[in-house]
Amino acid sequence: MPLFTQYLTVQPWQCALERLDGAPTVVLEAGRHPQRARASYQVLDRREQLLTLAPQEILTADGVSVRVTAALRWRIGDPVAYTETVTDPMARVYLAVQVALREGLALLDTDAVVRTARQAVTEAATAAAHEAGAAVGVEVLEVVVKDVILPSDLRAAYGSVVYARQRAQAQLESARAETAALRSLANGAKLLDDHPALAQLRIVQSLPPGSTIELSLPTTD
Repeated sequence: MPLFTQYLTVQPWQCALERLDGAPTVVLEAGRHPQRARASYQVLDRREQLLTLAPQEILTADGVSVRVTAALRWRIGDPVAYTETVTDPMARVYLAVQVALREGLALLDTDAVVRTARQAVTEAATAAAHEAGAAVGVEVLEVVVKDVILPSDLRAAYGSVVYARQRAQAQLESARAETAALRSLANGAKLLDDHPALAQLRIVQSLPPGSTIELSLPTTD
């Protein structure tokens, strides 16, 4: 029996794994724990971490190569499974996200990629990451598809389409405004034709200040 007991201090963001003579691993939470003889201790950091995937070159359903960048937030969920299931748990999750991205985009043509790829692919990648992570003790908090990048020539083409669409919309609005103005002028002209006195009053109102008005009375024979 040792004369002095050694202690292991586990911080609030950590946990420690105690292994003794092949017995089931014991998870030690935050606090001060006495260390048993012949036991080994492994301290793990359970804080949230960020993993960024390398840009993925993926072919869409119509054969266009796009680049996808993604990242995931994760932390250790089951310390025992994380250390004892596979040698590299995050490699398993990384591969699952890669495959989900490729399978998701391979079903979409370029137009669908531009419109809905981020949402559709994010959902598939998140589901795959959760499933793979749960098997190896990883809690996946979020998967984010950051960018879906088209080839430069296609980006230019889609930019031209958007510009043409906006220009056509602006021309349509201008035509509508011009039509409304012409309709208003036509209505005003008809009103003046129907009411000559109103036309004379409008002429008087349009004269500059200080102008002299001569009235001529009708003559009788």
